[in-house]
Amino acid sequence: MINNISPIIIYTDGGARGNPGIAGAGAVIFNATNSGQISGEPIAEVSSYLGDDKTNNYAEYQAIILALQKCIELGLQGNSIELRADSKLAVEQLSGRWKVKDLGIRKQFNEINTILKQFKCVKFTHVRRDLNKHADALANEAMDRAI
Repeated sequence: MINNISPIIIYTDGGARGNPGIAGAGAVIFNATNSGQISGEPIAEVSSYLGDDKTNNYAEYQAIILALQKCIELGLQGNSIELRADSKLAVEQLSGRWKVKDLGIRKQFNEINTILKQFKCVKFTHVRRDLNKHADALANEAMDRAI
């Protein structure tokens, strides 16, 4: 059940086998408590094969795009959202602390910033890989579907 006022926690991950290579993205969306803990089972999952010539950074950004699009589909724009990713690059760039130098990533960065205008509040948090296993599994499932 989706609570349209509760905070939302999203975990995202993307990967590329070969870098560039076969790429996939995954995200899992949870309701959260006011103290920032996951509340119950996922309310949604996203998993997508991205192609066979994509980089890891591309996949990480695409996972974020897919997650935010899913939140829009679920009508969660008014909720406060914490997006957690193990990509330090994406988190630091989207938080405005690092510059985006890669032109390919700049396009995705701009797309995310356009999507973010529809949301009340989105915070980006870097997490260790071992805390991102669910989203990682979804990204790997997407890559496995391509083989």
